[in-house]
Amino acid sequence: MNARTLPTLVAVAHGSPDPRAERSTAALLRLVRALRPGLPVEPGFLENDRPRLADTLAGLSGGGRAVLVPLLFSRGYHVKHDIPGVLENVREDLTVSTAACLGPHPLLVDALHSRLIEAGWHRDLTDPHADAVVLAAAGSLDPESAAGTEYTAHMLADRLGGIPVLPAYASASRPTVPEAVAALRDRGHTRIAVASCFTAPGRFATRCAEAAPGVAAAPLGAHPALARLLLHRYDQARGAIPA
Repeated sequence: MNARTLPTLVAVAHGSPDPRAERSTAALLRLVRALRPGLPVEPGFLENDRPRLADTLAGLSGGGRAVLVPLLFSRGYHVKHDIPGVLENVREDLTVSTAACLGPHPLLVDALHSRLIEAGWHRDLTDPHADAVVLAAAGSLDPESAAGTEYTAHMLADRLGGIPVLPAYASASRPTVPEAVAALRDRGHTRIAVASCFTAPGRFATRCAEAAPGVAAAPLGAHPALARLLLHRYDQARGAIPA
């Protein structure tokens, strides 16, 4: 397919007052473009940062096609309500498909595992019961969102060789990261790390990292596995758009 006829990949990010978040998203999209030369890639933010998703869609050429790829890890309010709300007002000459959210997926687990290793995490071979991990995520009141995070935690536990991984949340859901750390300590775990299930730095990611009693992984940012996951979700959804 000619690059000119490819649907635009619109990466839909939440947005943050923290300026590092926009820079992190931009770096991730540069990596996506490098992995798929010729593919048109644009950002669209739901809050705080610009361009807003509605403005990105309005700026696409007439008769164009777009695939929205949410930079979100589970199906919560933003996926089910915010994005469809924007699409209710999209131009009639624009064909849009929305891809699945990023998680759960093995490539997401690869990125989470890699960031833990980069932060200095390693398994304590002298005491197999010492280690545990808290998977920190944004949180949602939607039970489907929580189920997705829990499944990602199970996948990460398998990736770590059976080390317990307990999901925790920065808002809306329980347990919080401090509560998850306390629960793991009560079970006898003495080396507790925090894996960051956030695409970019921001208030939630910082709060979760500050609650880590040991290793705290960085947000996923421009990780190659995350960039490949964006392209995978794009390819999946592109098939729903007529050529």
